[in-house]
Amino acid sequence: MSRPGVKSVLIVVPHVQAGERLLDILPALESDMRVQVMISTPETGYRWSGINEYVRRLEGLVIPWHQAVSTRFDLVLAACHWGLVELDSPILLMPHGVGSLGSRIGHDGDVDRHNLHRDHLMLGDNVIPTVLALATDNERDVVGETCAEALPGAVVAGDPSFDRMLAGRPYRDAYREALGAAPDQRVVVASSTWSKYSLFGADPTIFARLVEELPRPEYLVVAVLHPFVWHAYSRRQVLAWLARAREAGLVVLPPEEGWRAALAVADVVVGDLGSVPQYAVGLGVPTLMSTDSLAGVRPGSPADLVSRIAAPLHLDRPLAPQVSRAEPPADVEREQVVRTITGRPGRALSILRGACYALLGLDQPSHEVPVSPASLPEPIV
Repeated sequence: MSRPGVKSVLIVVPHVQAGERLLDILPALESDMRVQVMISTPETGYRWSGINEYVRRLEGLVIPWHQAVSTRFDLVLAACHWGLVELDSPILLMPHGVGSLGSRIGHDGDVDRHNLHRDHLMLGDNVIPTVLALATDNERDVVGETCAEALPGAVVAGDPSFDRMLAGRPYRDAYREALGAAPDQRVVVASSTWSKYSLFGADPTIFARLVEELPRPEYLVVAVLHPFVWHAYSRRQVLAWLARAREAGLVVLPPEEGWRAALAVADVVVGDLGSVPQYAVGLGVPTLMSTDSLAGVRPGSPADLVSRIAAPLHLDRPLAPQVSRAEPPADVEREQVVRTITGRPGRALSILRGACYALLGLDQPSHEVPVSPASLPEPIV
């Protein structure tokens, strides 16, 4: 080896949203000459279509999962619990969406289930993550109730993705230009998560309806679909389904990136029970939430709170009047939602960096790592 003694870091990428969240913090580590980063995708028994291609595009050292499980790393970074029980290394686990609690009712219909239960965090008597990065102090309280064994390793770190959106606010003009928005156009971001209760699941024509009902000179409609939608059906199929809407002017963002920049410049967001409308309300953007998605919302969850703040979107009614009437949340409402997103606004990267270096047993570099603004959107052409 050319660099003996270098600390090894593995990032676990079971799906795009986990990979993108890990990329939010990777710049805080990978330039350190004492550290080498590797990437692997767990063999969970279900692999999303396109994950291998996505991982290759990261241009890092990709190792097969059987090698990852037989190697002792100095640090494992993960934003999903898939495969972690197979690894024998210090693990830092963070959420890949808004917080760790989640908002959707589980597949078994249990309305009390969330991602901080002990069956997600423990294997037998052992806590799986060495460090459990949480978004808010409330989540730490929940861990104390549902899995007290994980509490010593719990760190409230905030939300690095939200911090990047806030850091992107000064680049509004550049983001709008990249999206193709004319100076006087209002940007409407239409976001769909996955599940039958999602915006796209409830009304597959929703994107075509938006571009056809909203006057083109006044509005630019931008589509953001959850990566699982793309991977479950393929890029070719999704674009085929959206062909009519694209011909009418719909801007479609890829599953990897662009949605955060779009949110930073959105004039209105139309969405469902997914993370994007939660971030939108936290940013103070006028937001409509599909009433059809409420059937999949876990009571007491962040999406439940957003449903009581955002204007209801009725899919069986004309869309233009609903969009035109959307109002920004009141300051007190926005602050309520922000508290469900982050308990350490603007500090997530520095907190997570400190936790990583503590696990590596290294002193942190003296230079600060600034929060990078959300990347420029690159619409699919």
